[in-house]
Amino acid sequence: MTEVALPQVTGQLDALRARLRELGSVLVCYSGGIDSAFVLAVATEELGERAVGMTAVSPSLPQSEKDDASRIALALGATHRFVDSNELARDAYVKNGPDRCFHCKTELYSIARDKAREWQLAAIVNGTNTDDLGDYRPGLEAAREAGVVSPLLDAGMNKAAVRAAAQAIGMEIWDKPAAACLSSRIPYGTSVTRERLAQIGAFEAELRALGFRQVRVRWHDSIARIELDLSELERLLNPELRAAALEAGKRQGFRYVTLDLGGYRTGSHNEVLVGRSLPLIT
Repeated sequence: MTEVALPQVTGQLDALRARLRELGSVLVCYSGGIDSAFVLAVATEELGERAVGMTAVSPSLPQSEKDDASRIALALGATHRFVDSNELARDAYVKNGPDRCFHCKTELYSIARDKAREWQLAAIVNGTNTDDLGDYRPGLEAAREAGVVSPLLDAGMNKAAVRAAAQAIGMEIWDKPAAACLSSRIPYGTSVTRERLAQIGAFEAELRALGFRQVRVRWHDSIARIELDLSELERLLNPELRAAALEAGKRQGFRYVTLDLGGYRTGSHNEVLVGRSLPLIT
């Protein structure tokens, strides 16, 4: 983890606390990842039951992340509710163009608006941090259009600062690996289906059961392209583990199982996009 100066983190954490108090009551769009979990933790400390974590459940949410969301919220003493999301009913989402995330987040924030009214909460907040501004993320536009507040951006916090602050307030998951929806494993232009999402999720679960911590299975029809943290690449070359991973991939319906020597990186399917970027949100 990149080192972050403690005084800087302390100041940012104070700013985050003040921003959440200013909002009065919040619905936290909470995936179970470290960013939204950290926001939920601080919001719960500052607002108590006036902070509610909402987790949208759909075929694109890995079962492990759903389980983590429940477990983490319980440990935080946070109010947490699951809701059903139906992004697969949106044709533009299923078509899986480069703007897929926009349609996914539009569905999420539409649900959040309805629930915020039902639960009488003043604001909808997410876990976007300043590092998220450096990649192609159409979901940020959906947040802007929906009037969603990004308190980590308001506090000037990047991913390293979030992890450092989470550790400082005693969150055991401060170093939890980054996660993303299963649809992000499918190349742009290839339809998102329940079957493909289930195939990807099942193979990733088997790889995690083999002890791999940071893993992505990128779907390329009959080919599975595995991304691992660089520190874990050599481990997969162990004959027994290699054979087990290959067998797992075949069991999940892949004809070929490959290892990406570039290792894990966020948004690797974005590497085929030329000139895609988002302006900073002000």
